[in-house]
Formats: sequence, structure tokens, C-alpha cells
Amino acid sequence: MALDQSFVGRSYPPTDPYEVGREKIREFAEAVGDDNPVYTDPEAAKALGYADVIAPPTFVFSITFKAAGQVVQDPQLGLDYSRVVHGDQKFAYKRPVRAGDRLTVTSTIEAVKSMAGNDILDIRGEVHDETGEHVVTAWTKLVARAAKQAQTDGEA
Repeated sequence: MALDQSFVGRSYPPTDPYEVGREKIREFAEAVGDDNPVYTDPEAAKALGYADVIAPPTFVFSITFKAAGQVVQDPQLGLDYSRVVHGDQKFAYKRPVRAGDRLTVTSTIEAVKSMAGNDILDIRGEVHDETGEHVVTAWTKLVARAAKQAQTDGEA
């Protein structure tokens, strides 16, 4: 069953603040294999003009994807999460994420499409710091694969 097009443009309440810590940044940088000292050494970050260490560009995925959970768990939307795969991800930064930031995410459904029995959901996450400054926008594309029956109905 196709997702309801009337959900396009629907926004969900901002998340509770997520405090970005040096240790979380270091752990993430290690996990993705990025040894840039600006992610782990405050002095290296200061040498480049930052007040503290900054996070690798994909660090915000963890908080924006969690925030998108408000969308996928909305019972009115009717998304079958058991069939969902992550289709795409992109980011547009205003400034780097810094240790000490307290970030909130507001998720908005940008598009709902059906293609070959699959539902495609585009979610935009607007990330702001505690002062209200826009830090980054993240776009997440989720694909709910067609149910097995729907995939075979047209086959002879």
C-alpha cells in the first residue's frame, strides 16, 4: 500500500538536545578510520581556528537518523519499517559540528514516492545548536521494499 502523499511537508517536533562530546567525536573518527587530528586534538583544532575539536562530516548521521525515527514510527504514515533500507544520505553544512554543541533536529517529510511497488521517503533534518544557529541540513532517503506478494503479482 502506497504511503499517503498528504504527509509531504509534515514536520515533527525538535528532538531533545544532544550534547556533542570530545569522546564521542574521537570514537566516531576512529570507527570511520579518519585520523585527522582536528577530530581528536584540541590544539590541532585551535591551530585551524576552531575553539575545540570538530566532528567528521558524517557524525551528525547518528542524531539525524535517530530523529527521523519520529517519522518512521508515526502510525498514521503507515510505513512498514521491517522492509526499509537506507537509500541515500547527504549533508549541507553551515559550519562544522564542535565539541560542546547542544544540537536539536527537526525532521520534515520532503517527498513520498512509489516506484515499482516500493515506497520512497525523503526526510530532511534541520540541525540547530542551542542558540538557534543552523549548523547542518541532512537528507535521508528511505526505501520500503515492496512486499513479496506485490512483487510477484504482475509476473506470469
